[in-house]
Amino acid sequence: MAKFSVSQGRVINGDIFGKHDITDQVVDVQFLLAPLARDDVKTVRCLGLNYEQHAKESNMPLPKFPVLFYKPATALAGPFENIPVPAPAQEVEGLDYECELVAIIGKQARDVPESKALDHVLGYAVGNDISHRDWQLKRGGGQWALGKMYDGWGPFGPGIVSSRIIKDPQSLNIWTKVNGITVQDSSTKDMIFGVARTISFLSQGTTLLPGDVIFTGTPQGVGSGRSPPLWLKDGDVVEVGLQGIGICTNKVDYVKSGPKL
Repeated sequence: MAKFSVSQGRVINGDIFGKHDITDQVVDVQFLLAPLARDDVKTVRCLGLNYEQHAKESNMPLPKFPVLFYKPATALAGPFENIPVPAPAQEVEGLDYECELVAIIGKQARDVPESKALDHVLGYAVGNDISHRDWQLKRGGGQWALGKMYDGWGPFGPGIVSSRIIKDPQSLNIWTKVNGITVQDSSTKDMIFGVARTISFLSQGTTLLPGDVIFTGTPQGVGSGRSPPLWLKDGDVVEVGLQGIGICTNKVDYVKSGPKL
């Protein structure tokens, strides 16, 4: 698949989650930002161990219920922005990649049956749930957030493809390349909890709002599952791709430490 490329676009006025109009005004596009403005994002939910083969490579039992954690909205970033790695994540090796299908809620949902769940999806993107395994698994006290929360550690895009175009999110090829070498290559059909089932489950007793972002888990091939492990390094270029969506390309950038207080 070719990388997402666009030089011009038509201006849309209105609410992306409600009434809007596609105008005839054409403007030049110089750089693609994240497909949702930060003010439009309500919650960033993420699933862990949601691909059968990934659970097996992690030596973990298949979950009976979705394994849920959260990222802050500040973790989201654009499809071509650098991945900033702050000083705490530079102390030891463990920086990892995770290609993921990202679902964006477009219509409020609560207690939704699985058969109606996809009616509440605005569209889909591909994302990279950047993770630091040492902070995630050894330093977080059993909680994963410390290894996944840093600014810019959730690049996604390159746009949002409407659910009217992608009618079956469980039949898409998904992959990751590091410095041009394929390291993950799978299909969303390997998900343990598909998108519809996930949305239905998350909506039980909990209201999902327009602008909620759901990272739906990663397939096998992560760096931590390899022998020896394949950790990301400063300057590495990571591409995550999803059939029918496009590709996000992000460069790992070790941030220089500021002055100590």
